[in-house]
Amino acid sequence: MSAAPSILILGGGCFGLTAALELHARGWKVTLIDQGPLPHPDAASTDISKVVRMDYAADEQHTAMGELSIERWREWNAKWGEELYHEVGFLVMSREAMQPGGFEHDSRAFLTPRGHSLRRTSSAMLRELHPVWNAANYRDGYLNPVGGWVESGRVIARLAADARVAGIEIIENVPRPRPVFEGTHCIGIDSGDQTWTADAVLVSAGAWTPIVLPHLQKVMGATAQTVFHFKPLDPKPFTPPQFPVWGADIGKTGWYGFPANRDGIVKVANHGAGRQVRADEPRTLPPGEEERFRAFLRDTFPSLADAPVLSTRVCLYCDTFDGSFWIDHDPAHAGLIVAAGDSGHAFKFTPVLGEIIADVVESTPNAWAPRYRWREKTAAHSDGARASS
Repeated sequence: MSAAPSILILGGGCFGLTAALELHARGWKVTLIDQGPLPHPDAASTDISKVVRMDYAADEQHTAMGELSIERWREWNAKWGEELYHEVGFLVMSREAMQPGGFEHDSRAFLTPRGHSLRRTSSAMLRELHPVWNAANYRDGYLNPVGGWVESGRVIARLAADARVAGIEIIENVPRPRPVFEGTHCIGIDSGDQTWTADAVLVSAGAWTPIVLPHLQKVMGATAQTVFHFKPLDPKPFTPPQFPVWGADIGKTGWYGFPANRDGIVKVANHGAGRQVRADEPRTLPPGEEERFRAFLRDTFPSLADAPVLSTRVCLYCDTFDGSFWIDHDPAHAGLIVAAGDSGHAFKFTPVLGEIIADVVESTPNAWAPRYRWREKTAAHSDGARASS
């Protein structure tokens, strides 16, 4: 009987952990290595919340992936015996009437024929049903009742726990782990004082990917996005159903956010162009960032504009040039597979990522994988909900 194939996975975020679990289930000997603890405090997968949505304008693949992911988020809630995915709905509003080519219009037009019941909204309906919105500034949109948010940091902790129970070796707090090569062949991971070897190496290091694999810097890089956690004195007006997950003219402005969590924290963020940085540099807020956020709140949610800031976070995207994930064998380095390029919209797909990555590792056909293949740099594009400036 031949020995089970072995793989080293560098990075324990949503790409790495789901791949580890899926490959282990398929009979691989899996070892996962991370430079920090899991959840890593600086990883994109970590934070109090991430949006879960199927709304992707006219993007058929990501819509379908979103639909299946939501089914599986519900299944994970049942399996884990706790509600980490909160299906509170996704409310997207536009300042102008929805028009073809806009995120709100195209998402609604694409989802409706697929059998999804979306509630058209207006300024009048905002005043009645979603009163903390500044209804005078938002006139059109819709509410998708299927979707919401997930407690992302807690999900990573749960997946890591599941991996350990399954028998996957997880090695944390490894200083400066890097892929190691013999010629062009990737044979393992090295930390300077220790080397691990395996039949294959999967790099799923998020924003650190272009640092540990410098030859990828021409097609991906780290982008800094600011997150604010506000603590209103009275969180009740910022809870569902009157305050679900939301996007405020998101395709043009990038503004989105969440209802108050169990601790009364309201997270507000911007899915925009961001700032180009390196993952190994100190994370700082740019000057005037709090005022930029408060100016948005005064215009959109006036009653939240003066709420105290509990904390801030600089979240790093691993942006590919075209906004699509990067999941493929490295054609120039045998034994090396990359699963990265979250581009700010991967976490919602966590329940389906493991299968895609494992199929790629095993060179098994997967209908969704070709989009994420190794590719030459071409024109960039947005996921529809991301503002370009």
